[in-house]
Amino acid sequence: MTAWISYTAVATVLVLASTALFFFTLTRGALLMRGALGRLTHEAAHVYPIYSNLRLIRLVDWQPIIAAILLFQYSHLVSLIVHGLRRDDLQGKQVLITSCAFGNVMPRVVEAAVKSGAQHVLVADIIQNELDHAQTKLGSYAGQVTYVQDNAVALKQPDASVHANVMFFLLHELPHPLKNQALDEAMRVLAPGGKLYLGEFHKPSPLLLRALSWTYFKVFEPYGLALWDSHDPVDYLQAMPGVECQRHTAFFGNFQVIVANKPLA
Repeated sequence: MTAWISYTAVATVLVLASTALFFFTLTRGALLMRGALGRLTHEAAHVYPIYSNLRLIRLVDWQPIIAAILLFQYSHLVSLIVHGLRRDDLQGKQVLITSCAFGNVMPRVVEAAVKSGAQHVLVADIIQNELDHAQTKLGSYAGQVTYVQDNAVALKQPDASVHANVMFFLLHELPHPLKNQALDEAMRVLAPGGKLYLGEFHKPSPLLLRALSWTYFKVFEPYGLALWDSHDPVDYLQAMPGVECQRHTAFFGNFQVIVANKPLA
């Protein structure tokens, strides 16, 4: 029995270490390598291989994995956004999804938008492979969804062209100067009275969870910690004239869904 427990413990440690190494290599490790090679000037240089290589996208985009990464709060966070969209009057209007996301958030968002009367859903992402992968999830809505390769910090969409904009766990991956640019663009394309739905990490309350989250960001997501203080999305959004925000937190404050309301003209 003792030997079996020892083997199990060793195997568990090896699996966890291998998983951590895998994700480090494809996240911060990739950024460090690009920096060493002087390849951080391209507009998509901050995008991890795990979000750009189609084989890696298909490998990782598995609901149990994504749920585990978000400490099994994924469904709850998506539900907060979906419930908001279902209450919105989107009859004949356009909805934007700014940047593709893993898991089932996109099918659930599109379904909620369509049921609320949305005429059209636009999916924008800087990586074409992400758009190609997204189409495999949204086949049921082929006639109501358009895919466009676009940059969240410099969207091609006209001012006030959408009535709801969903951005799910994008900001923490953007270099700090780009975070505010993405929020500026997200609000620019919103029509008066429209809403931005933003899912992201948040500073947890318990000290132990905060320490673990801090370690996670330092190792894997170097741009994420700024959301705790210097680049708090609510602070930035509420500094815009007339914008009002509601922040909903989950899992001891470790995650948040922000709903930003653009004022009527």
